[in-house]
Amino acid sequence: MSKVIVVGGGAAGMMAAVFAAENGHHVQIYEKNDRLGRKLFITGKGRCNITNASDVEELFQAVVSNPKFLYSAFYSFTNEQVIDFFENLGVKTKVERGNRVFPVSDHSSDIIGALQRELHRLGVQISLCTEVEKICVENEKITGIIISDDSQKQKQHFVDADAVIIATGGISYPATGSTGDGYRFAKTCGHKVTELFPALVPMEVKEWYAKQLQGLSLRNVCIRVTDGKRKLYEEFGEMLFTHYGVTGPVILSASSIVGKRLKEKELTLHIDLKPALTEEQLDKRILREFDANHNKQFKNAVDSLFPAKLKPVMTELSGIAEEKKVNEITRMRFVRLIKDFKMTLTSLRSYSEAIITKGGVSVKEIHPGTMESKFVKNLYFSGEVLDLDALTGGYNLQIAWSTAYLAGMAVRRKIYKYFKYKM
Repeated sequence: MSKVIVVGGGAAGMMAAVFAAENGHHVQIYEKNDRLGRKLFITGKGRCNITNASDVEELFQAVVSNPKFLYSAFYSFTNEQVIDFFENLGVKTKVERGNRVFPVSDHSSDIIGALQRELHRLGVQISLCTEVEKICVENEKITGIIISDDSQKQKQHFVDADAVIIATGGISYPATGSTGDGYRFAKTCGHKVTELFPALVPMEVKEWYAKQLQGLSLRNVCIRVTDGKRKLYEEFGEMLFTHYGVTGPVILSASSIVGKRLKEKELTLHIDLKPALTEEQLDKRILREFDANHNKQFKNAVDSLFPAKLKPVMTELSGIAEEKKVNEITRMRFVRLIKDFKMTLTSLRSYSEAIITKGGVSVKEIHPGTMESKFVKNLYFSGEVLDLDALTGGYNLQIAWSTAYLAGMAVRRKIYKYFKYKM
């Protein structure tokens, strides 16, 4: 029986350990937190959006970085197989808007609990509060790891291994233990780590009225992000204003696309507040409102067009005097403001608010069918530590499950061949 060490007890780490153990190996997880799945626990606001039920081909369209690299992963362990996997472990699932898949209970703890029970059933050993300090390599092959154990006052010692799977995550939500250890391990093993950015993260804006709009949620709006010359991103959906700027599903997804550009210069966020209407249709709608309130002042005639928090901002930005009678108003400037409500994006928020990390271990140096290092034999990577990221909707956890599956299964094939040859 060969010995496989998994570094990291998050989504990818637990899944990789399950499949490595299922195929007859002695598997041990080393996790520096006091429990497994700490970041998984808060995923999807605690509901755990485990995958997306779209066709497999649509999964690739949601991947932002290196989608072609995931061809083997997504087809080897599909979204349907992920759902079946958890259903077979007793977790009933449901599909919601946007094909997002959640446990019926809406509790991420059910996903973590199911994985923990499976690890226990398979005899996986779990070492908590134990930090891996170093990955040990000799003659371009894994020999083991060096750990420090809190219970032994940080005393370090060597643990031998036939294979190591690195599933340490990125540096988003550092309070959950994601502090970039995997990047350090990769670099010491000769791997390149691409530039890192917070991703699926809120963005800050310059305008004074952001704070005034704090807490306002807008549904069914269309946003665009431009750099002054070209459109960088466009999507329809829901967003939310905060005291510092904007967040919500369409904003988070936009951050993954425009983040690198935003680091270089300020960008413009365009919000179409009435995307279902053309300018001409909107003008007719406003005209009907004004005709019904023809004796009212402008500030009192737009109540039905906007939420209460947005009304004073739109009134001021329109440049129309609040006391002006509606039958004296030229409407087109107001129409264009509604169809193109602008804000200036100035920066991404920090890693402490980012759902994932963009960038990571270069996939050019990883075998896509096994997740094995091209530089070190029996060293594997899975999950967020790799330079792979996707939009919101369950796609990032699908990346974690699929890459972990390949790593766990590849360990079986690789070591089996090694021992078969030796015999």
